[in-house]
Amino acid sequence: MRPFSRSLEAAAVGLHYAWRTQPHLRFEAGVALAAVTLALLLGTGLVAVLLASTLVLVAELLNTAIEALVDLVTPEHRPLAAAAKDAAAGAVLVAAAFAVAVGLAALGPALWSRLSAWVAA
Repeated sequence: MRPFSRSLEAAAVGLHYAWRTQPHLRFEAGVALAAVTLALLLGTGLVAVLLASTLVLVAELLNTAIEALVDLVTPEHRPLAAAAKDAAAGAVLVAAAFAVAVGLAALGPALWSRLSAWVAA
């Protein structure tokens, strides 16, 4: 069994690889940061936004791992390889749609209230 520090190092290498090679991960992290900042500023929905954002980032990391593994196993186009990649991408899409719904439900009313008060002033 390897030491915990080596496990953390391997995880950090994987995160660095994904961050470096996956523009969608960087975009999703930026959106997550914006949503968390908005939740803090509005004083509402922080836990829901954190959970939904984490789900999207985890799904994107798993998608990256599946794509890399499929490319390693078979560099040529195969229907099952394409299905695996497409299903992984679909998981990210479902997670992102869920996160948008959570964001609207958790932040929408407070944001609407603040914007309405600002426009009325």
